Amino acid sequence: MELPFVFLISYLILSCFAASCHGVTFSSLQKTLIVSASSPLGHDLKAGKDELTIKWEFNQTFPPGTDSSYKTVKLKLCYAPESQKDRPWRKTVDNLKKDKTCQHLIVARPYNPSNNSFTWTVERDIPSAKFFVRVYAYDGQEVAVGYGQNTDHSKTVGLFSVHAITGRHASIDVASACFSLFSVGSLAGFFYLERRKGKVSEYK
Repeated sequence: MELPFVFLISYLILSCFAASCHGVTFSSLQKTLIVSASSPLGHDLKAGKDELTIKWEFNQTFPPGTDSSYKTVKLKLCYAPESQKDRPWRKTVDNLKKDKTCQHLIVARPYNPSNNSFTWTVERDIPSAKFFVRVYAYDGQEVAVGYGQNTDHSKTVGLFSVHAITGRHASIDVASACFSLFSVGSLAGFFYLERRKGKVSEYK
């Protein structure tokens, strides 16, 4: 009698473990949020300098109570398809735990159905690529339960380009030059003193 019970418990545990490992799929989520992203500079932004304003709200065409489980939202910067091509580290996967489309967290906020806005300065470590913004809604267990994005299903409209920081700052170059000169001068002074010591030893 005890053996079937043990098998039942084992089966339930394995089933729960399999479900948790599988995770939520993007295709299972409803697009319940309306999202927009804009910049006074248009669709070309510089990392570490330019700003992007993101607005989001619950789509009122859904039945009341659809968002009753929503507790938090996370705004994410996501790679557009053309910036994913031949880059498996940015690959889109339906399982959200394995998806690499939206790797850059912009901000997390408590959920509010309307009048949401956040202005974000593009971070310095964002690479050159084309992006869109996606907002995920999460329940109290941090499980994704809805989303919205500022682009269409094929991710071809509303995209913007980020230009990464290239080169070095002038102050860094000046500091490097000064350090190099100091090092050369110190080395020359060391050899000069050693030669003098050698000559003094010869006279003795």
